[in-house]
Amino acid sequence: MMIHNRSPQQPEQRPIVVGVDGSPGSKAALRWALDQAERTTATVETVIVWAPEAAFYYGYECASMAAAGEDLAAAADTVLMDTLVEVTDERGRSAPIKPRVLQGRPVAELLHAAGSAQLLVLGGPTHGRIAGLVRGSVSHECLQHAPCPVLIVPATPGVLAASAHADKPGRAAAHPAEGMTL
Repeated sequence: MMIHNRSPQQPEQRPIVVGVDGSPGSKAALRWALDQAERTTATVETVIVWAPEAAFYYGYECASMAAAGEDLAAAADTVLMDTLVEVTDERGRSAPIKPRVLQGRPVAELLHAAGSAQLLVLGGPTHGRIAGLVRGSVSHECLQHAPCPVLIVPATPGVLAASAHADKPGRAAAHPAEGMTL
């Protein structure tokens, strides 16, 4: 990983935000985002979101829920850092990366992070079917509501990815993700 301070002469660019969960799709999304960031000198902001499972607790069980939350946060941090190490080690050099572990609903937190982004990049399913991707998933909600363009990078190379633009909410078009420069 690289820590990078921009010189005063370089204009500050909005980051490329990548949703990471350790899946093959999120690793493909991270690879794509790092390649794009190197071409454009952007920073990559990686986001993993965790949420305690919805359950009703009474009495002393509330304390165990708080401890479980700490465990979930630590597990999310481990997944994020392991993914970053794996992807950056295989690539060699890398663009600047800002890792973030957030608690909340994945869609809400990803959309909030995308508020200051030039692009939101998410991983697609391993089977590569767009129809399966956009039915009730986090990706579908992000495509519908993101304040910036969204790119879905398939876990399987050579499969089409979906992209939606903030100026056309709710509309998605298919574009090949590999080799695409925005």
